[in-house]
Amino acid sequence: MEKRKILYVDDEKINLLLFEANLEKKYTVLTAEDGISALEILSENKDIEIVISDMRMPNMNGIEFIQCATELYPTISYYILTGYDITDEIQKALNKGLIRRYFSKPFRINEIISEIDTVLTAER
Repeated sequence: MEKRKILYVDDEKINLLLFEANLEKKYTVLTAEDGISALEILSENKDIEIVISDMRMPNMNGIEFIQCATELYPTISYYILTGYDITDEIQKALNKGLIRRYFSKPFRINEIISEIDTVLTAER
């Protein structure tokens, strides 16, 4: 069976490597260093089901990226990862259903895997 696809967006290379190393056995993990390249990856991979994005990135923050992505790909489940406390912007995104939830950095990989498994099992 083909592994399901996840996109992880973060401007810190070490986080991209850690995320991929922790999830690549179970999922096909694609990574992007910013919102622009993430949108390109989404356009080339119509079978991505989960997107997890860092909040603070240059040019376009995580919520701005997810707002753009949601307009083009509304069926994907989106998440924010942040090293900071929840902001008004993140809370509004949660309230509007733009993101399903947010995760704190440093990320707890078991928490993320549990959420992904729950969502992907429900979508089958």
